[in-house]
Amino acid sequence: MSEEDFSFRRQSIFCSVRANKMTEKEQFVPAHVLIHVLSGRLSVVEADSRNTFEKGQTLFVRRSTLAKFTKYPEKSGEPFKTLSIFIRKTFLQDHLKKEGIAYDPPADHAGACCRVKKLPPSALLDNLFESLRLYFDSGTTLGRELSDIKTREAVWLIRQLDLPLYESLFHFTDPGKIDLEDFMSKNFVFNVSLTTFSRMTGRSLSTFKRDFKKVFDEPPSRWLKKKRLEHAYYLIKEKHKAPSDVYLEVGFENLSHFSSSFKEVYGRNPSALNDPHSKAILACAR
Repeated sequence: MSEEDFSFRRQSIFCSVRANKMTEKEQFVPAHVLIHVLSGRLSVVEADSRNTFEKGQTLFVRRSTLAKFTKYPEKSGEPFKTLSIFIRKTFLQDHLKKEGIAYDPPADHAGACCRVKKLPPSALLDNLFESLRLYFDSGTTLGRELSDIKTREAVWLIRQLDLPLYESLFHFTDPGKIDLEDFMSKNFVFNVSLTTFSRMTGRSLSTFKRDFKKVFDEPPSRWLKKKRLEHAYYLIKEKHKAPSDVYLEVGFENLSHFSSSFKEVYGRNPSALNDPHSKAILACAR
């Protein structure tokens, strides 16, 4: 790993630096987060949307979001760098108490706001992240009290920039049961645990497995593997993508496991799909 590659957390503040392109393995966002791109470019892919954020832009990601984050350094060679502020449920509940706010948004309020959103340009927001950058660059310890102050400032700025978004922060109710077939058909490429899938569909793990069997007529692990391999076959065969570019996209953790699983189902390595020599051999065999 390059000496320019690192990430570290100070309470609710997180810093990430990458010298090379990297797709995050962690794809489930457990808390609301503000991410400010200091340099490079950040791609965020959800089941039905793709957004790219450039240097100087700030995005908001809602808690319990499934997404893939790809980090790109600058073409000049300057590494990718972001600063993030996590706004946790416990912090927000405490914030309401300290401010003496009695707020109970309607149950569907959070659903009215998108899960990944670019915030409008703001000098105050830029100054907040610049002050955090100075703390990190100087090596100064960012204690809990200062971290809370900065997080509270971030919440206040969200209120100034986007009131509906601010109000939706305080919707704490977990979702009820949602349509399992629709959700899984859109999100099968995300490599998260069954426990995460069950929580996001408003079910306990045991209920999720039972409902899944009723809907798809097979266990979730088997269905996920089959679905991911089918999608990989399409991307390689029809879209001419390389297996090395596909395995993460369809939800496998490493290329070796993907290749062996693919061969087990289709009888050949994924790289053979678009290899002219392999195609000629297969044609002669037929």
